[in-house]
Amino acid sequence: MTTAGTPTRGAGPLTGVRVVELAGIGPGPFAAMLLADLGADVVRVDRPGGPGLAVDPAHDVTNRNKRSVRVDLKSADGPARVLDLAERADILIEGNRPGVAERLGVGPADCHARNPRLVYGRMTGWGQHGPLAQRAGHDVAYIAVTGALGMIGAPDEPPAVPANLLGDYAGGSLYLVVGVLAALHHARVSGVGQVVDAAIVDGTAHLTAMIHGMLAAGGWQDRRAANLLDGGCPYYGSYETADGAYMAVGALEQQFYEEFLRLLGLDDLIPARKDLTRWGELRERVAARFKSRTRAEWTAVFEGSDACVAPVLSLREAPRHPHLAARGTFTEHGGITQPAPAPRFSATPTAVRTGPALPGTGTADVARDWDVPRLLCDPATDDA
Repeated sequence: MTTAGTPTRGAGPLTGVRVVELAGIGPGPFAAMLLADLGADVVRVDRPGGPGLAVDPAHDVTNRNKRSVRVDLKSADGPARVLDLAERADILIEGNRPGVAERLGVGPADCHARNPRLVYGRMTGWGQHGPLAQRAGHDVAYIAVTGALGMIGAPDEPPAVPANLLGDYAGGSLYLVVGVLAALHHARVSGVGQVVDAAIVDGTAHLTAMIHGMLAAGGWQDRRAANLLDGGCPYYGSYETADGAYMAVGALEQQFYEEFLRLLGLDDLIPARKDLTRWGELRERVAARFKSRTRAEWTAVFEGSDACVAPVLSLREAPRHPHLAARGTFTEHGGITQPAPAPRFSATPTAVRTGPALPGTGTADVARDWDVPRLLCDPATDDA
């Protein structure tokens, strides 16, 4: 088994791509993990004292498949060491507030002076310009102003917060990865690098494209739980079972809806699918039926059907689901159960190759492999 700090070459479609990640929290590390999962050689530049996230570095799986060096960017020679790495990299990712990287001497102009082909990826919540660009923020605020948060939850309760999955990771990390890979393609064709401004507000707003189309067409009401996909529809949502667990229902199409009601024993409600005046009755009777049996019993009832019904599982339960177990959707590495890399590739398969990179433990290897001897001269890069 490989260990944290071991070179991570030779697995995945991005093998040979070099990435510098300036340590941060949230969407930046997750984006860099995705690039590392796909085979890129990701070097995380950790600051003395750590990034400020109260997670044991040995359990922070967003740092898997990476290597770490320590550099104090506020020291006299700190910026030069990062620029040495940037000169040899294809992509650099940073997640500071606008202007901070420039003040530290590792902004786009500094890096492009050394490496004109570099793709410089910037991950922020508000973006590089605009009235809020210099304001602090977190996922929940970013998704709030885009209208996305306001769509989620019951109409008579506060909007439901979807952890930090929607903003940080969907609207942030995934858009940053798409952006830097597109820019990398351009750089390899043209020889010219560029700056990628990935803002969580932009990405999250982009995720609502279909909803805005439906809104313009009159097919979406601008309020919670009043629409087909937001819990307003009685055959698209979740229902409590007898044991206090839940089943998720997504029986949208006619044939799936009919099978769903037949398995519930509510065939007489089939005509209520498009009759909005009967949706209250439909919801009440479906809810009552689900409350009559446990989650396990209903899972057995819908097993093998096309009713589009599934049990709502917890994080610890999910890896044991038969389908996810058969596919290897989750994996175990170093004693930590975690999601396996995604998506999957037929010719260049990916894997969890190393555990979380502990701060500074890759310094000697990176200095050798990237030919950056200056890394070994900085007290901040102590491997201890």
